[in-house]
Amino acid sequence: MKKILIIGATSAIATACARLWASQGAEFFLVARNDERLQQIATDLKARGAKAVTLHNMDVTDYDAHPDMLEKCLASLRQIDIALIAHGTLPDQQTCEQDVAVALREFANNGTSVIALLSRLANQFEFQRWGTLAVISSVAGDRGRPSNYLYGTAKAAVSTFCEGLRARLFKVGVHVITIKPGFVDTPMTKGLIFPAMLVAQPDQVARRIVKGIKRSANIIYAPGFWWGVMFIIKSIPEFVFKKINI
Repeated sequence: MKKILIIGATSAIATACARLWASQGAEFFLVARNDERLQQIATDLKARGAKAVTLHNMDVTDYDAHPDMLEKCLASLRQIDIALIAHGTLPDQQTCEQDVAVALREFANNGTSVIALLSRLANQFEFQRWGTLAVISSVAGDRGRPSNYLYGTAKAAVSTFCEGLRARLFKVGVHVITIKPGFVDTPMTKGLIFPAMLVAQPDQVARRIVKGIKRSANIIYAPGFWWGVMFIIKSIPEFVFKKINI
C-alpha cells in the first residue's frame, strides 16, 4: 500500500493520478486551498478504494506553513512513498509584462513555491532513503517563447532544480521525476485555443505519470510526442527563433 502526498491535489492532473492510485488501495495526504473541492475528491477516492484520505488546507506561497504541513503529513502517513507536486497557475503574459507585482506573484506560484517545497521534502526523503518525488513542470520550460516566457521561466527553474536534486538524491536511493505536460484540457487552460490534435485529457496524462513513476523514469513528456515537438523547437537557431511568434 502506497502512502502518497499530493500538493495541489485539486488540479485535474493530480486528481486523475490519485484515482489511479486509489484503485490500488493507497493512503493519501492531500494539500490544496479549496476545502469544498478537497472534500469532494476525498469522497471520490474512498469510493474508488483509497484506504484513508487526510486533507490539509495550505497556500503554497505561504512558506512558513510548509513545515507544519509536512509534520502533519508524516503524523498521518508515517512515511511518504510518493510525493506529487502538482500546483500551478497559467498567467497572462501581457499582464505580467505590464505589472511587476503580478509577474513576481506568478513566478512564486509556479517556481519559488515548488523549489521551497522540494527543498523540505528532499531532506525528508534523504532521511528515509527511499521514495519518489514527482514534480509537474511543463514543456514551456524547455525554451523561452514570447507567448508565455514568465510561466516558462518558472518551469525552467523547476526543471533545472529537479535535475540537480535527482543527482543528489539518487545517491541515497530516492528518485526524482520531472513531468513535462504539453497542452492539457483542464480548468487552467479553459478558454485558450490550441490545435485539437495536441491537446491531451487529464486521464491520459495521469496514466503516463503513474507508469513513469513505477519505472523510475527521469523525465517524461506527456503525451510522449511532446519530446519530439520540443526537440524541434529547441533546435531552431536563435536568429530565426526571435523572428517567429509561438
